[in-house]
Amino acid sequence: MPVQIGASVRDFSDPTGLMTDCHRRVEMFLGALSKIGGLDDRPLTPSEHTDLDKALRYFREAAPKHTADEEESLFPRLRRIPDTEVKSALDALARLEEDHRWAAPLHAQVEQIGQQWLAGGRLSAEQKDTFRSAVAKLTSMYRAHIEVEERLVFPLAARILSKKEKSAMAREMTDRRSLAPPIPVVR
Repeated sequence: MPVQIGASVRDFSDPTGLMTDCHRRVEMFLGALSKIGGLDDRPLTPSEHTDLDKALRYFREAAPKHTADEEESLFPRLRRIPDTEVKSALDALARLEEDHRWAAPLHAQVEQIGQQWLAGGRLSAEQKDTFRSAVAKLTSMYRAHIEVEERLVFPLAARILSKKEKSAMAREMTDRRSLAPPIPVVR
């Protein structure tokens, strides 16, 4: 299951574009979890085992960095801008942050059950129902969450944030991922 989305790869000079690419990965890995959750009661094939492991790893390791990109780099910058359009979007930012907090226990549940599945090869009917339910709730939440970010927040940020602010965001994003060399900050 490749992680690169599409034919081109965006770079850190377009932070909101990279966050949009992350949304495609969220959708892809939720789709994988949903597909695996819908399997009949049988052991996982090697390919299904790999797909489950990759999806769990994405939500455990990469997705928290995306959340930090939003909550630590993007949202605070938007909140500091004295613009009426941004002020009207602040309610959306609060809801998006609440989505992140709401999703955390569901992600923990999927991780815990998914790890049991990987270790044992099978789940009880109750575990599988809990897994499916958590994945379905996450999928529904992310559908609405991504819609708000891609329709309202990201276009607004791309338009309103200065090159200096975007550069600082890019540096924070690379630092979060321990990528070298870091993007220089435009002054």
